[in-house]
Amino acid sequence: MHSIVSIFIYLKRFNYMAIADNRQRFMPLPDDRLPPRGQVLAYPEAVRLVNPVEPEFKGEVDDKYEYACESRSNQVHGWISIDSSSDSTGCWLITPSYEFRSAGPLKQYLGSHLGPTMLSVFHSTHYSGADLIMKFGENEPWKKVFGPIFIYLNSNSDGFSPIKLWEDAKQQMVNEVESWPYTFPASEDFLSSAQRGKFEGRLLVRDRYIRDAFVPVSGAYVGLAAPGDVGSWQREYKGYQFWTITDDKGYFSIINVLPGDYNLYSWVNGFIGDYQCNNIINITSGSEINVGELVYEPPRHGPTLWEIGIPDRSAAEFYVPDPNPLYVNRLYVNHSDRFRQYGLWERYADLYPNEDLVYTVGISDYKKDWFFAQVTRKKDNNTYQGTTWRINFNLDSVNTKGTYKLRLALASVHYAELQIRINNLDATSPPLFSTGVIGKENTIARHGIHGLYWLYNIDVQGSLLVKGNNTIFLTQATKDGPFVGILYDYIRLEGPPT
Repeated sequence: MHSIVSIFIYLKRFNYMAIADNRQRFMPLPDDRLPPRGQVLAYPEAVRLVNPVEPEFKGEVDDKYEYACESRSNQVHGWISIDSSSDSTGCWLITPSYEFRSAGPLKQYLGSHLGPTMLSVFHSTHYSGADLIMKFGENEPWKKVFGPIFIYLNSNSDGFSPIKLWEDAKQQMVNEVESWPYTFPASEDFLSSAQRGKFEGRLLVRDRYIRDAFVPVSGAYVGLAAPGDVGSWQREYKGYQFWTITDDKGYFSIINVLPGDYNLYSWVNGFIGDYQCNNIINITSGSEINVGELVYEPPRHGPTLWEIGIPDRSAAEFYVPDPNPLYVNRLYVNHSDRFRQYGLWERYADLYPNEDLVYTVGISDYKKDWFFAQVTRKKDNNTYQGTTWRINFNLDSVNTKGTYKLRLALASVHYAELQIRINNLDATSPPLFSTGVIGKENTIARHGIHGLYWLYNIDVQGSLLVKGNNTIFLTQATKDGPFVGILYDYIRLEGPPT
């Protein structure tokens, strides 16, 4: 079930697509997706090109989800055509501000893909699931301005030059961002810059087990969104959101904020959890508010005994396998976005045909030895089974009367149940912890590396641990198909407080 608000543009005779500096290419033809030229795979959007019009695309997979973009980087994308006179023409969709899009800067949206198609999506449930289906109470009033967006055409008379047209389109995007909010809309609901407000301050972080000081945060996202719970911005869809990035000294300035009540939210790469300033921030027309210094103290119980991954809300640092040669998109061969290939979920069973993943702290390398997604394993009779991963670790000593803390940050979940057991894999006894069945993000099937962020903080009594070798069992118990699974962001075991 989807909830989508978008503008759709279909272009004929355009065959070169560009959505980022490193994500652009010649594209197959629409007819290549149709039988018998194309073979539908596990879902209708994914088609293997078995006999395309242009032989160079033979054997590739075309899937619109391979070209999804995070909202923060989804500001310009489009297509280029070359005509008989060797002139090239570009058609671009430019979004000067994503203030009206749902769910903040990390929300992933479709943009350009085979059609040739350009989409400007304002709201969707992709990579988030039912939490983002728009819900309204009886007679609840609601009003929101989407856009305007900018359609830009450019051309080059010196032959086919995608780089030149792409660079020009990016510069035009910069021009439109600087012109936001536009002055030409006549609607009273579209407010000018003078009718908006400004909010600024400084963000510091303090984790006394890393450095017992207030440290300026560089490159952190800071945003204003509707009042809610900690982290609620990623599930928010009715209001506007305004985001910026802190400078190298932690200062931030959010301009052109629409009048209203907000909470301030933030997250900091390298630290788990979410920051929220609980005070309601009231922006009025022409206001300038300086909140001063804000301090984020991320969740912390005791010293780090070991950790796996990087706390950055993504599973990109883990092992992403090469695709099955039958299911390759050549754009992503030797590409930083290796996860965008079709069918990677099937590669887990290829690499672990009988036994599940075992990770040994101090010996294993999460870049090589931690599969990017804990998925199901397909059995011979076309059924699926859950999987149990193991983390082996050694403790030189144990405080049997103390409380340890296991931090589990998940980058995405789809119809999964994560059960935690320590030093005892008896499935008949209750686990130490269970998430229950959570998530409807479908990130694995849609070639994403993150969806919604989930953080669990689990108390571990010292009596469950032993001096010497210990094992944590991570069981994904659901077995309802190939796309069920978990993408981990970061795992950490903390000792008792010191």
